[in-house]
Amino acid sequence: MAIALVVVVITFQLRHQGRLWFCSCGNFYLWSGNAWSSDTSQHLFDPYSFTHLLHGIIFFWILAWIIPRLSLIWRLWLAISIEALWEVIENSDFVIQRYREETAALGYQGDTIVNSLGDILICGAGFLLAYYLGIRKSLVLFVVTEVVLLLWIRDSLLLNVVMLIHPIDGIKEWQAGH
Repeated sequence: MAIALVVVVITFQLRHQGRLWFCSCGNFYLWSGNAWSSDTSQHLFDPYSFTHLLHGIIFFWILAWIIPRLSLIWRLWLAISIEALWEVIENSDFVIQRYREETAALGYQGDTIVNSLGDILICGAGFLLAYYLGIRKSLVLFVVTEVVLLLWIRDSLLLNVVMLIHPIDGIKEWQAGH
């Protein structure tokens, strides 16, 4: 129930921020595979969904280390709550503008609500996957996912964080060479 409550609250908050429910294109896709199209962040899942899977893995590691005695379901609730908070921050005008100015996401307009909910879902899946795989195997999965994303879309979770915090022109040029 606590997880469902977070999802309901975040849905209302995102709508209050002016987020659209679905893509303004009028279509609904479960998957939008072209990271460089205007469909990115507009449908349920896209290549950046894998970065949210990695959020879940990281949240599992951190929460297992900080509060190991808290039950798995409450740590999952915390991970989903943190991810939901990130979705609100990520879809703020400030962060959207930062993405446009400093990353490869030049035309980024923010996520639709359905995409944010997909990101939260996939974060939860990453958390549970890390639990089932354990630390070592989930670390391997993390590294492999980062490398695949770099080769596939010229972006990754770590690169995204670097470019948001301290943009590097050479990286931005490399990313634009898609």
